[in-house]
Amino acid sequence: MTAITLAARLRRIKPSPSTSAADRAQALQRSGRSIVNLVAGEPDFDTPAHIRAAALQAIAAGATRYTPIAGSAQLREAIAEKLLRENALTYDAREIIVTNGAKSAIYCAFAATLGPGDEVLIPAPFWVSYPDMVLACDALPVVLPCPEDQGFKLTAQQLEAAITPRTRWLLLNSPSNPTGACYTAGEYRALAQVLARHPQVMVMTDDIYEHIQFTDAPGVHLLAAAPQLRARTLAINGVSKSYAMTGWRIGYAAGPLALIQAMETLQSQTSGNACSVSQAAAVAALRGDQSFVRESAAIYRQRRDLMLAGLRQIPGLGCRAPDGAFYLFVHCAGLIGKRTPQGKVLADDMDLVLHLLDSEGVAVVAGSAYGLSPYFRLSIATSAQVLQEALTRIARAVEKLR
Repeated sequence: MTAITLAARLRRIKPSPSTSAADRAQALQRSGRSIVNLVAGEPDFDTPAHIRAAALQAIAAGATRYTPIAGSAQLREAIAEKLLRENALTYDAREIIVTNGAKSAIYCAFAATLGPGDEVLIPAPFWVSYPDMVLACDALPVVLPCPEDQGFKLTAQQLEAAITPRTRWLLLNSPSNPTGACYTAGEYRALAQVLARHPQVMVMTDDIYEHIQFTDAPGVHLLAAAPQLRARTLAINGVSKSYAMTGWRIGYAAGPLALIQAMETLQSQTSGNACSVSQAAAVAALRGDQSFVRESAAIYRQRRDLMLAGLRQIPGLGCRAPDGAFYLFVHCAGLIGKRTPQGKVLADDMDLVLHLLDSEGVAVVAGSAYGLSPYFRLSIATSAQVLQEALTRIARAVEKLR
């Protein structure tokens, strides 16, 4: 039998830590364990009724065939309308591509632009898939630690020091997964001043959580604060988080025409077009009633406040209030070095995460997966009742430590 030989690039990457944590929690649930699962990064709400109705109407009308590779004209026009209406950004439909989820848009852009030795600047904490997608494209992720005392955000000084002749991309995620940190217009302008001296650096903005913000002032897009970067910026977004449409798999990117065309060529030879029915649903999401977006963000804010109050009562834990997204990034340095009832010393945040799971059935993700320790990430995309149960169990797990 001929042995299967895997590509070298595959050996450079690892399975998604958050997906692995979710799989582990689900396996324990199937075995009969009572698990409070705070791993999943997806809304617990149903997709709004008018969006589901649009999908059914598309099926009934026979809209089940291929669309253009870059997405249906109707959806790309709806995205252009959204970018102008909500972000004050002007794009032609030709400068927009629809992808199979926002993750696909990020990977496609990297695959279209990166080669061996190229570098991508990634502020940490980061979404777990960023570095591995860069590695899968034969390039080098350059992780820039952004500690809590600077708001988990990249500074202009850090950016200046990190750029080299091999730097191809700076990746910014606001609101952030996992910290919920949001960049201000002033912070964006400071970064833009640095980038003005390095014209070879492209910028990717991951805006997938843009509608889930808790600050009184409305969020601002990088390109609204620094429009001079438009010719080298790719804005990534999708409908999954804002409209509870994770399973519909619709993401999109807006950017320079040459880059969008390159991504379209690559997509034509890999995934092909996104699901036609999902695209019809996404049109309804972007053009229809937006009350769900506002109402769900308000609920997430209530859940955030509930968890913050509870966590701050547990010795050894602390948490900076996130400005957006639906996660808390919990500081747990006060518990590192303690012993479990079985005598195991908690050497790092992964040990603590395993203790929470083994002792009380609470599933969270270690901060090391996001590039900064000692922390753990938990999702608030679940009911207040589940979150209250999680607080009770976490407190019990911590009480067992010595």
